[in-house]
Amino acid sequence: MDFADKIRDLAVNLPKQLAHIQTEEATKNALIMPFITALGYNVFNPAEVTPELHADIGLKKGEKVDYAILREGKPIILFERAFPNSLIVLDRLARQEEASGVGSGC
Repeated sequence: MDFADKIRDLAVNLPKQLAHIQTEEATKNALIMPFITALGYNVFNPAEVTPELHADIGLKKGEKVDYAILREGKPIILFERAFPNSLIVLDRLARQEEASGVGSGC
C-alpha cells in the first residue's frame, strides 16, 4: 500500500471512528498514531517519534507537545492532540491566542 492509499484509508475510516472517540487517548490511538505511521514513521521508536516532548517552540514555550517526529534527534514535526468537540481544545486555543496576543487588541 502506497502513501496515498494509506491516507485514503484513514480518511474513509474517519467518519466511522469519530462517534466512538471520547477521550484524548482514544484520539491518539485511533487517529494520530495511524496518521504518523502512514507518514512512514515508527510510533514505537522514540528515536523517531517522541511522545510528550518538551518543545519550547512558538506558543509552546515551557510546555510539552503531545508528539514530535525527530530527525537526527531534532523535532521536525510537532503534534498536539485533543478529542473532537472538546472544551479542552477551545481552552487550549484560548490560551494560545492569549499567549500570542490574538484577539486582545495587541
